[in-house]
Amino acid sequence: MKIATFNINGIRARIETLTGWLAEAQPDVVVLQEIKTQDEAFPHEPIADLGYNIATHGQKSFNGVAILSKYPLEDMMRGLPGDGSDEQARYIEATVVGERAVRIAGLYLPNGNPQPGPKFDYKLAWMERLRNHARSLRDSELPVVMMGDYNVIPEPRDAAHPEKWRDDALFQPESRAAFRRILNDGWVDAIRLRHPDSLRGPFTFWDYQAGAWQRDNGIRIDHILLSPQAADLLVDLGIDRDERAKDKPSDHVPVWAVLEA
Repeated sequence: MKIATFNINGIRARIETLTGWLAEAQPDVVVLQEIKTQDEAFPHEPIADLGYNIATHGQKSFNGVAILSKYPLEDMMRGLPGDGSDEQARYIEATVVGERAVRIAGLYLPNGNPQPGPKFDYKLAWMERLRNHARSLRDSELPVVMMGDYNVIPEPRDAAHPEKWRDDALFQPESRAAFRRILNDGWVDAIRLRHPDSLRGPFTFWDYQAGAWQRDNGIRIDHILLSPQAADLLVDLGIDRDERAKDKPSDHVPVWAVLEA
């Protein structure tokens, strides 16, 4: 089962970018972030024509997440538990069943800038809610893949120029510590598992400004976290870096894992 995450940065603006990649890469399950559209305006038809079932959790102009799956989507959940007043569309979850059942969690973690301030406080509170919910997922004993745009640069080697991110919410000690707390509850960072000795990167995001792509001035903020049961099933992992060089790209690229499932 090939499972991928892709921050598409506006589904309607980049539907051809997405469908081109889907047709070429042939993932079985995809979580999308920043669809930036309400559910009723999501462009279902060109994606469904490629054989995908679709579930969305959108809002007007901002945020928004979705799951695309060649398998039926079961036990859907929209929204991260823990704060009934949170109206931002940032979390979606479902079970897919191939050779075995896998729980898929797709997330778009808050950016948190400017920091300090209420947006950064919201980011840290959201991460603590995620940690609490992740514990229940881990304890379910299902293989769980919890992936998306975490808006966290975990280590200095995850940025081409970490010194330039010193004042950014993505690289604050509090953000990085919150990410480590999630990992320390038993989750496996799949990219780092496959690239344990890398001194630089790999990266998943390059800004549109200042020639970041051309200079390879990237960061790693798109993460695939695996429960212990899912980590035992990991067969392969990749980052479709070349998508960033194509016409009308997102500033993120797809990250994928293959599980024996």
